[in-house]
Amino acid sequence: MSAVAVPTLAPPRPAWLTDLPVLVVAAVWGSSYLAAKGITTTHTVIAVLVLRFAIVLPVLVVAGWRRLRALSPAQWRGAGLLGLVLSGIFLLETYGVVHTSATNAGLIISLTMIFTPLAEAAVTRIRPPGAFIAAAGLSVAGVLLLTQGGGFTSPSTGDVLMLLAAVARTVHVLLMARIKSVQEADSLSLTTVQLGSAVAVFAVLAALPGTGAAPWTVAADFGVREWAGLVFLSVFCTLFAFFVQMWSVRRTSPSRVSLLLGTEPLWAAAVGISIGGERLGLLGVAGAGLVLAGTAWGRRSADRAAVTP
Repeated sequence: MSAVAVPTLAPPRPAWLTDLPVLVVAAVWGSSYLAAKGITTTHTVIAVLVLRFAIVLPVLVVAGWRRLRALSPAQWRGAGLLGLVLSGIFLLETYGVVHTSATNAGLIISLTMIFTPLAEAAVTRIRPPGAFIAAAGLSVAGVLLLTQGGGFTSPSTGDVLMLLAAVARTVHVLLMARIKSVQEADSLSLTTVQLGSAVAVFAVLAALPGTGAAPWTVAADFGVREWAGLVFLSVFCTLFAFFVQMWSVRRTSPSRVSLLLGTEPLWAAAVGISIGGERLGLLGVAGAGLVLAGTAWGRRSADRAAVTP
């Protein structure tokens, strides 16, 4: 009799092989503020947004065409509403980064991790734990110091816009959790409809007089460096990042993915200082430390509260 071959179990996949692509996403997102700052001016914000998302949208439509056709009218409406909010987020972020440093932008936007649980607590009327409230206060104090890196002055317009963007991101997250029609939609279709709605908003704004240069004019004026920055924002910060998130969530836990993506402000500060030549000053360094400590502490406090019966 011939021996029966016993299948051997494949060795478990090392955790770092799954974590590494997510860390790469956090790094490219952190560097996206400097990249956007390098190719955008006040008069080209809307044009750059049209170009950035028009590049990746056809790829998403082709990749998810069957699932897009399967969406119900309610799911289309829900995703379209989320897309309108998303357009506001990108407008605030892009105008904001034009008027502040990439380091400040990345650190201030990280307050979303504090604002979201606070907003959720307000909606559900469930008081967050004391440790989380303390962490939120630490983060806000950090932002105040961060925006005063060169001495005590009024926060810049860009700092305020990034703060509003963090609030808008919070609204977006809450809506995704509360609009029932989108909760059953697959992630690819939901993202495609949202980006399509956002591009439609940007295209309408670009057609209005007095809203800056036209997208085709900006595209014609771009050199190699600007096109490289635009492709980086489109392909890596949007398309690559989205697919890595879907891939990693299926192989690990959402909490682990969120923790790794939470390193985004660290990368933003590192890229802004090392490549962008930005300087924080003593107050700014202290503020950056408080923001990072507060958001990390707050995230852990929120996670503990979520698993506590």
